[in-house]
Amino acid sequence: MGDLKDLNQALVGPEHEKRFSDQGRPPQPENPRKYVPVKFKLAFAQLMAFGWAGLSWYLALPWIADLSVYVPYPVATLVVLGIAILPGFAFAFIFFSLLLDRRPPTPRYSSLPPVSVLVAAYNEQHNIAETLTQLRKQNYPGEVEIILIDDGSKDDTVRIARAVNAPNVNIIALPRNGGKAKALNAGLRQARHDLIISVDADTCMHDKALENIVSRFLSDPPGTVAVAGAINVKNSRRNWLTRIQEWDYFHGIAVVKRTQSLYQGTLVAQGAFSLYTRQALREVGGWPDTVGEDIVLSWNLLKRGYRIGYAENAVVFTNVPETYARFYQQRRRWARGLIEAFKLHPRILTVFRMNSTFFYLNLLYPFLDTIYLLCFLPGLIAACFGYYFLVGPMTLAVLPLGLMNNFLMYHVQKRTFADSRLRVRRNIFGFIFYVLFAQLLMSPASVAGYYAEFMNRRKTWGTK
Repeated sequence: MGDLKDLNQALVGPEHEKRFSDQGRPPQPENPRKYVPVKFKLAFAQLMAFGWAGLSWYLALPWIADLSVYVPYPVATLVVLGIAILPGFAFAFIFFSLLLDRRPPTPRYSSLPPVSVLVAAYNEQHNIAETLTQLRKQNYPGEVEIILIDDGSKDDTVRIARAVNAPNVNIIALPRNGGKAKALNAGLRQARHDLIISVDADTCMHDKALENIVSRFLSDPPGTVAVAGAINVKNSRRNWLTRIQEWDYFHGIAVVKRTQSLYQGTLVAQGAFSLYTRQALREVGGWPDTVGEDIVLSWNLLKRGYRIGYAENAVVFTNVPETYARFYQQRRRWARGLIEAFKLHPRILTVFRMNSTFFYLNLLYPFLDTIYLLCFLPGLIAACFGYYFLVGPMTLAVLPLGLMNNFLMYHVQKRTFADSRLRVRRNIFGFIFYVLFAQLLMSPASVAGYYAEFMNRRKTWGTK
């Protein structure tokens, strides 16, 4: 979202510098602002979301009755739940959670602990020099060890990486391509420090990204063993598809992670840019050899009672798919990774935690995507010819809350960017198409991913 020329401008603000306490956590402020318990915020957001869903259900009863003329009443009920009621509940829950989110500023430290940065690369000759250069330019008040793991690239990735004059870069050249998880685990075995940071090989970093993600880790509650960074789109000006994805990352992904962290647990520390403790990684055996290695790893940590934070000001920019074929493969892989996580860690649903709402919403994704693909889209086409039994005036009840959600998301994210001296670039065309067509682009890939994992189809990486 921010111009790349702004990436190297420093963060500014009146925050005073703080040093480590004996436990590595910052001292508490002398006059903290009035604190609203997180449990109260959760209860209020859930109450409002259930209230919205209840009102929508009451108003939708005539719609269900009309639809039941064509299909059995239970089927009509499920269709209306999937098209309107459940999406409305999710919109309302995120909206009211964002209204209550008052995130404290990230503390500043005079020095920070050393970190090992793992960069797994496969055929990244066009990006690796810029990624390593950005890492070297980080304003990080501590030692940074960079480990590039080349996963059997067939291009000039290794040669170009060695040409970058970076004495603190250790290059591990694996003889053959074994997948991202194996590459990261190879780097983990060579890493010297207790804080491990994963960075994708095509990632361009804001110059405070490392400092902010480590500072967030140190200031987060005890039990935090990982922190997800804020991923944005670098190649957003390439075509209409990347413009849509710019809003998906800026609104959808970032805001959901922010809301999850409000309730003491982001669900995924994504591989593109996240921090982990070495001890936690060793406890779970490192990155699993799965299609969705980052979500499976994250849920393994959460299942054990650990917490994953989110550093909204640890900003990086990454390349996203520029063709629908590659986009389809990416979202198919993400959907398959979600089912992998549920299959490998089913007990995550049996222990109540403050972020449990998001686990159950994730559990509903296969149902919601299938209803959208098989019912909403045909109903939308039928509505164009005057047949409103599937998609009609009642469907519009979700739109006001959706628009309010997007307005609030934009306000919150714009403020976060301004704190990092980044500006939100104009992308009205992309926003309109994001609101109208993003789900249309994602649902076919997601349904294919769910089906592939349920049927245990052969696993391939595709694209990131």
